[in-house]
Amino acid sequence: MVRKYVVAPHGGRRAHPDISSALRAAADRHGPALIEIEPGHYEESLTVRGEVELAGRGGPGSVVVSPPRGTALDAFGTVRVRGLLLVGRETDVVDCRGGTLTLDHTEVRAHGGVCVHARRGTSVSLTDSVFRSGRTLFAGAAGYVERCAFHDAADNAVAVIEGARVSVRDSRVEGSRIHGVRVSDAWAELVGCALTGTEKAAVMADTRAELTVSDCRVDSVHAEAVMFVEQSRGLVRGLRVVDAEHGIGVASGADPVVRDCVFADCRDTGINVQTTGRGTFENCEVHHAGSVAVFSTNGGAPRVTGCRVSGGNVGVAVVDRARGDFTGLVVEDLTGVALRVFDESRAVFEQVRVERCPAGLEARDNGGTTARLTDARISGFDLAAVAVTGEARVTLTRVAAERGVLGFGVGEEAYLRVDDCTVSATRAGGAVAFGRARLVARDLTVTGSEAFGLCGTESAYVDVADSRFDDCAAAGVAFDESGGGRLVNCSVTGTRGVGVRHNGRVDLVSLQSSRPVVERVPEPAPPPAQIVNHYHGPVFNAAVHGVHLAWNNDEITQRIVRQVIQQAGPRASPQATPRAGSEANPEAVPEVIQRVIRNHDDHDDRDDQDGATP
Repeated sequence: MVRKYVVAPHGGRRAHPDISSALRAAADRHGPALIEIEPGHYEESLTVRGEVELAGRGGPGSVVVSPPRGTALDAFGTVRVRGLLLVGRETDVVDCRGGTLTLDHTEVRAHGGVCVHARRGTSVSLTDSVFRSGRTLFAGAAGYVERCAFHDAADNAVAVIEGARVSVRDSRVEGSRIHGVRVSDAWAELVGCALTGTEKAAVMADTRAELTVSDCRVDSVHAEAVMFVEQSRGLVRGLRVVDAEHGIGVASGADPVVRDCVFADCRDTGINVQTTGRGTFENCEVHHAGSVAVFSTNGGAPRVTGCRVSGGNVGVAVVDRARGDFTGLVVEDLTGVALRVFDESRAVFEQVRVERCPAGLEARDNGGTTARLTDARISGFDLAAVAVTGEARVTLTRVAAERGVLGFGVGEEAYLRVDDCTVSATRAGGAVAFGRARLVARDLTVTGSEAFGLCGTESAYVDVADSRFDDCAAAGVAFDESGGGRLVNCSVTGTRGVGVRHNGRVDLVSLQSSRPVVERVPEPAPPPAQIVNHYHGPVFNAAVHGVHLAWNNDEITQRIVRQVIQQAGPRASPQATPRAGSEANPEAVPEVIQRVIRNHDDHDDRDDQDGATP
């Protein structure tokens, strides 16, 4: 049987003047007790033992328990608090030392302290309550939080640590100075919650934490919406993020699963995986990321499937010795490159669609930089569908490039392998190799280029087999300068341009062409002008006229030098080195330029005679 006690500060029949006296009376009688409290301000520190319920009789905030110092409520037993306002300073306002504690429709204010401290082995339930200024701490405890609000915490609004297990549902966290919810070496789930205005990550999982976030919303935070670090694990599902620095961050060995999430208007990155972080990201969307939508850096290694990127700057960037596996991506309407692989990183892209981006795939740096792109379509690009430079190595398989400037380009000392790919409707060309790069292509089809289909220039090497170049305006295949290679079982068709224009360094094996094949052997460069240096003659520091110089004749040389010294005065110095190169012909360089121009005009004339477009 529950015994009932009444607290009335102004007295009353069988009423207690304060809460502490009612608690003492209940403890003397033992058994369950209900203590009903009339509105008022009670400057008491309450120590509750046993099975006790404290209930305020007035409206919200009408019963205020605010001791001048120390803890407002110290609970040990089975304690329930309903309808009270508990206020404390510089300490734990509510301290659950043992048993179970329930706060319902209660407000707790901690000025420089902790709102609620649930100690190891206890169980604390918070429902329909408000917590201000201080944090709510579950240290090795069990906890259940539902329909609560946490405002302006001086550090973390909710901290789940030391093996605690806590469920937070349909609650709101705003204005925390550090994290909204921090889970460290513990287990927690957040369901249907809203977090806003935190100064660091809204939700943080660290030190092998297990965290589940379902159907939550995060907005207007100064750092990450959700952050996993230090080998943490968990599931994030149905998260909506707006206006965060980073949508979700993964670092230092953490490996979460992220599904069906939306990251919009993130100021830096949508998905950020770094410092050996991993993670599986499925069916997520990133809209209008300020810098990079999906970022893997410094040893990161995410697995991304079925994600969509729209708006913003760069789509996917894998840099600084990072890795990444990306399948089923859709990337569209960016201001920068869709896919980027730099700095000894490795990335695999499969079943990718890129639309209306300046560039498709960009890879560069040393030979440790590799990328593989398979079953992809890149359309509406302003620069190149694929560009490979440095010493990077890229493999393309079943890639279609449509409606852009250049299909595939490889330069410097990079390597590009192209298998069963198509390029159509480009303004500059289908595929080009330059510098000392190497391009290997099998089953390449280029259609409707407004310039060339395939081009090798400078010292590049091109090895192409079983390929077709159709209706290319200037040339189906062109080799310039010292570029070389071979064409095996290739065909050039159409009604425009020449079929093959080469420099004599190309092996044409089984070539079929409906257009002319033109060989241009470059003329050898003229020898450099001879420069004679005289290291044992006089130096003239002023204008000298009518002088004759002779070498290898001491008598004449000495007589001329004396004459020059007499004419030049004391500034002449016979030990200085004469100026080199005075014998060079000033007309030699213009003549070289004129010869190059004449040769270029002759080549254009021959192209006109062969039906090529100059």
